[in-house]
Amino acid sequence: MSEKQATSRLTINIERFPDAAIVHCQGELVAGVTDLLYRDVHALSPEVPRIILDLKELTYIDSSGLGMIVRLYASSKSAKCDFALANISGRVRQILGITSLLSVLQVVGENNIRI
Repeated sequence: MSEKQATSRLTINIERFPDAAIVHCQGELVAGVTDLLYRDVHALSPEVPRIILDLKELTYIDSSGLGMIVRLYASSKSAKCDFALANISGRVRQILGITSLLSVLQVVGENNIRI
């Protein structure tokens, strides 16, 4: 998938603060777009002590997307950077629950992210 096609499936907007970055994801986190998210988020870990993925506008996630969240969690931890999820939508929450990732990943500030 070309980068143009990938960005039409997933939009990433990053808000930077002195002590954190909030990564707003909109669309679908699926095979073919996960590398875009990794590239943008992985680059943040040396710069900020905390990364929050805001999944409020994420409408779908597949196994590649789940794997990417785990990869981001692991790479953030190895960089001594906190990693959390926020505003998880219904279907995405269900999938994260089925895979037991909700018990592993930190979830913060539902509907009101607090840094």
